[in-house]
Amino acid sequence: MTEYRIDDLARAAGTTTRNVRGYQDRGLLPRPLRRGRIAIYTDAHLARLKVINDLLKRGFTIRHIGEFLSGLQRGENLAEVLGVEELVSEPWSTATSTTISADDLRDLLNSGNPAHYERLAAYGLIEADGPGDPPERYTILDQETVSAYGRLVKLGLPLSGILDVHGRLDHEMSAVAEIVISAGRRAVTEGHEDGWIPRTAAESDWAAQLLGELRRAGSVSAHNALDRALDRDLARQLNDYLNRARASATGPADIPPAQ
Repeated sequence: MTEYRIDDLARAAGTTTRNVRGYQDRGLLPRPLRRGRIAIYTDAHLARLKVINDLLKRGFTIRHIGEFLSGLQRGENLAEVLGVEELVSEPWSTATSTTISADDLRDLLNSGNPAHYERLAAYGLIEADGPGDPPERYTILDQETVSAYGRLVKLGLPLSGILDVHGRLDHEMSAVAEIVISAGRRAVTEGHEDGWIPRTAAESDWAAQLLGELRRAGSVSAHNALDRALDRDLARQLNDYLNRARASATGPADIPPAQ
């Protein structure tokens, strides 16, 4: 088992020594082993820190995390008790990433506009790779989406307009995500109060399995529903477009907009 001093532990977990001590003081992190005056941390501390960081990134407060841990402390690892580590640290998105030079990104998107890059970063599509200003390299966090936008740009669509559409779609999908996750939350707590924590291994296994299946069902359902909606609206708008094209060929006419 790997052993860490507090500075090494904080660095490995992507946090600070101040946070490590704070989590200890709040009971979120076990006290280290002692060898004389030296505090020794292990992989178990690192795993717990990573779970805490993941929960914080997803909007849980220190108080919420403390309630989880206090309800689950039976001498077992948090991930073993509830499967939290897998469910939280594994992202639902399966997008692939790659790192490219700033010149290659500019060629891909036909833009070196900093405002465009700021929007791409805000949407979680790219991030700077390194401290340069401007950066010399970028990590594309969603290679499929950014490449698709690059192909659209090559066909003449302006990147600013593409990003406008992406922002609207992202907003709408946030509402869809809230529906799916809220349904899962209600299912987990049905017959219990909101904030219920599994008390037995069987309850923990059930909750973890339910959330895993919710992940799969929600992703498939949302993806297929979007495909069906795209098919319907493409047919509707293509029909409207062709009607207008025929009208233009035969003379002016008042054609109501598509509904």
